[in-house]
Amino acid sequence: MDGNWEHGMNGFDPAKEQRAYRDALGSFATGVTIVTVPSADGPIGIAANSFASISLEPPLVLWSPAKASKRFDYFHRAPHFAIHVLDIHQRAICDGFTRNKHAFDGLDWITGDHGVPHIRGCLARFECTLDAAHDAGDHVIIVGRVNRASFREGQPLLFQGGRFVGIKG
Repeated sequence: MDGNWEHGMNGFDPAKEQRAYRDALGSFATGVTIVTVPSADGPIGIAANSFASISLEPPLVLWSPAKASKRFDYFHRAPHFAIHVLDIHQRAICDGFTRNKHAFDGLDWITGDHGVPHIRGCLARFECTLDAAHDAGDHVIIVGRVNRASFREGQPLLFQGGRFVGIKG
């Protein structure tokens, strides 16, 4: 670290100090999602916090799986997928998919269009068709065209600084 930078912040070169870079990125609170796809191995899911809206017209969202993930091949070219925004009370779902790509046992889920698994009870769900995939270093940016969306009121499950957090209000 190269000392005080601005307002007590420490500046650093992210290419040389990857742990510090990761910690700095962790300052940003993100929602927690589960992305699901059908596969020859059955329904597959992965926890992801790299989700963002891109465009209202056309309706586009993105998420970004790591190339090093053992589940990468299921997702990077999937023609159809669903992104589920988790409710604050659904941490166990996130924990399940963090450990196991087949963590559907015991979940309330159905098979949607194109065989895509839909987890019920989430805060929001975006049913997508692959629009584009862009190489981005050690990740791929997947752009999905949202064909259908649903949501309900509630508080999101958030992740910040390596831990789950909630909104106090």
